[in-house]
Amino acid sequence: MNAGRTGAVPPSRPDMNARVEDPAQQVRRLQRCISDLISLLALPAVWSGNEPSQIVDMVLDALLRMLTLEFVYARFTDPVTAEPRKILRVADSCTLPVPQQDVATMLGNWVERNGVHSLPPTGRQFGAEYISIVPVPLGIHGETGTIVVGSERADFPSQTESLLLRVAANQASIGMREAGLRREQKRIADELDRRVAERTAELAAANAELRRSEERWRSVFENSAVGVALTDLNGRFIATNLVYQNMLGYSDEELQQLTFLDITHEENVEENRSLIAELLAGQRRQFQIEKQYRRKDGQPVWVRNNVSVVPGTERVPRFLMAISEDVTHPKISEEALARARSELAKVASITSLGVLTAAIAHEVNQPLSGIITNASTCLRMLSSNPPNTDGALETMRRALRDGNRVSDVITRLRTLYSKKEPSLEAMDLNEATREVAALSLSELQGRGVTLRYELAEELPPITGDRIQLQQVILNLLRNGADAMGLTDDRVRELVIRTERDGENQVRLSVKDSGVGLTPQVAEKIFEPFYTTKADGMGIGLSISRSIVEAHQGHLWATANDGPGATFSFAIPCTFEDLSDAEADVDQSEPASDAA
Repeated sequence: MNAGRTGAVPPSRPDMNARVEDPAQQVRRLQRCISDLISLLALPAVWSGNEPSQIVDMVLDALLRMLTLEFVYARFTDPVTAEPRKILRVADSCTLPVPQQDVATMLGNWVERNGVHSLPPTGRQFGAEYISIVPVPLGIHGETGTIVVGSERADFPSQTESLLLRVAANQASIGMREAGLRREQKRIADELDRRVAERTAELAAANAELRRSEERWRSVFENSAVGVALTDLNGRFIATNLVYQNMLGYSDEELQQLTFLDITHEENVEENRSLIAELLAGQRRQFQIEKQYRRKDGQPVWVRNNVSVVPGTERVPRFLMAISEDVTHPKISEEALARARSELAKVASITSLGVLTAAIAHEVNQPLSGIITNASTCLRMLSSNPPNTDGALETMRRALRDGNRVSDVITRLRTLYSKKEPSLEAMDLNEATREVAALSLSELQGRGVTLRYELAEELPPITGDRIQLQQVILNLLRNGADAMGLTDDRVRELVIRTERDGENQVRLSVKDSGVGLTPQVAEKIFEPFYTTKADGMGIGLSISRSIVEAHQGHLWATANDGPGATFSFAIPCTFEDLSDAEADVDQSEPASDAA
């Protein structure tokens, strides 16, 4: 059945400016709006843990009931399955002479043809009925989808109805985003569990092989018929077998206080040193030398030494008969360390998902709490005798303002926490700092921390990855707050300062009034896996330094003259080699863990 033509001329509408609404009707309308608004804000408590399609179902049913609509239609992308979804709800009292499937098809084609960014309110003629049609985007720019509502009222929607539509769309967007986040968090956790299990099995097999290798080495070392000595890079003895000890008349403990040059005859020292230098330089794989040793009793003894590099482990000495550097184990250890750091960085990202969820909930709840407060105030004004309608209208305007704040908060959070490839661009460090501080302010205030700005004017722009540098700033702010967590005898104040540093650098510093830094801690605080916190992983400052160094800058910490410490980083305004810097930045992961 043909649903009618788009843009049909609507019935004549009353002059809205000329109509004077009866105060009692105005009170009842506002009371109903407030009640509906509170119901919408309570929906997340009902749909907690539900799938995105169930969340949209609840929102559509609520709108159909609250606004007395003829129909409500949603077209969106499921954030969990990434599949397109379409849902149509038609009121039981709807008498349109058109099948529901035709209505859904017409609305879907209309949205697809025009695009969500260019959809204005419109109307359609369904038989003798003229229906006002209003689209509402899901998400900041409709990236999640669109809700379309239809009402037989020619003056639909009113200001309060527009507010309810926007709040409902925001609630649905947040709910779907959280559902997708929960699913992604579970997927990452499952993947991490699988990788940890695989890595554990690999390490167990490697350890078993290592034990077998050590047992074979110990058997050869202890039962050899010739003298065997192991030394470090400086020639100092690490271990000797009994044959070697008997040959020189020293005990193993006595030899460990000497180097092989200490017992080498003066005539052979220079030749021996030259051959070892060639061995270490890679000019030889091994060498043989006949030389004289001096026994403990002073008597000389001629020996033929065969010296070669032997692969070792952390517990097995690195050199045989002179000097034997372990070139295998350090490489294996370095690769294992890199894998461990990568896995720990992923653990920090999963933990940051929880921090992100809490930040979204906290930042969005603030304006929503304002809406509820204004709604309660409005009810009191309307319940007074006579009703304070002017005050109630002003209060509802503030509620509208807070509703718009919800969208602003979500936009800022999406910008800071979006997962993108590193992107080098010219940026204002002061602006990036203010964005991070705005998102952290509520958390800092909740911990009793005051944030003071000392941002330099006319700071030159820098070239860098905005998101990664903001992650460094966020980590420094949280570290400072953590350092003041146990101080109750002074004001907990964080000072964030920007300034020029030389001709082509800018500097950012975060100064706290916390427990401060000892010289020993200051030397180690940027090392991977070093932490002074019981629940820390020790990778936050290490990753932050990697990000700053990838921007050709440096990150350091100093103790204050008074209480606390100052963490600073300085980076150049322009890169000398953008391609190398971008490759280095790509190795970093977001991390919120303090040292």
